Amino acid sequence: MNARNILLAGATGLVGKLALKSLLADPCFRGAVIAPARRELGVHDPRLVSLQTDFSAASLEAALASAMTGLASHRLDVFVSCLGTTIKTAGSREAFIAVDRELVLRLAQSAFDLGARHAVLVSSVGASRQSGNFYLRVKGEVEDALGRIGFPRLDIIQPGLLLGARGERRTGESIAQILAPVANSAMFGRFLRYRAIDAQSVGRAIAHLSGIDGAGIYTHQYKSIQEFAVGF
Repeated sequence: MNARNILLAGATGLVGKLALKSLLADPCFRGAVIAPARRELGVHDPRLVSLQTDFSAASLEAALASAMTGLASHRLDVFVSCLGTTIKTAGSREAFIAVDRELVLRLAQSAFDLGARHAVLVSSVGASRQSGNFYLRVKGEVEDALGRIGFPRLDIIQPGLLLGARGERRTGESIAQILAPVANSAMFGRFLRYRAIDAQSVGRAIAHLSGIDGAGIYTHQYKSIQEFAVGF
């Protein structure tokens, strides 16, 4: 029986919504999902603690403190980050970094300080702090920094192109989704990890991983994401 309390960041995004749905659909999940967001989630479940915040330090601290008082254990167990934006949406590289790196790490540190000892991060295939690609470099920096916070267990999920309907329009991504089935059929061996993947599978894998014990740093790509998603 999974009675863990989870801080879920990014619950209004494509993967975050599906991770939340998977967790709440699990009849064995007896914990709480604390989901800070700028707007209402539109989800009603006694296990969901929806926190409206502008993510400023003071607002977030107050919201989390309030949420903790309502938990029987008064502590968190797992931090899950599904946060992610694009430079176009954010408006600049600096604004992108503020969300994809700084906010993720600030929330991770807050979760750790509140007792969480397991973190699940949605990153990207190809992420590396040494990458020449700005997006992948920032993702890699987050992976490395999260590993230094001190979580005994860290699960890093590195999906390829996410398949699913987003709330925002991304023209290039929409075209890529249409072509994905053909592209996937040509990706085998060391290229398998680059396959496009259904966002629902990623959401289910997150829900599964959040209930797993053990220690260490684990990286999950296409094949293992699918394996963790099956049956959940």
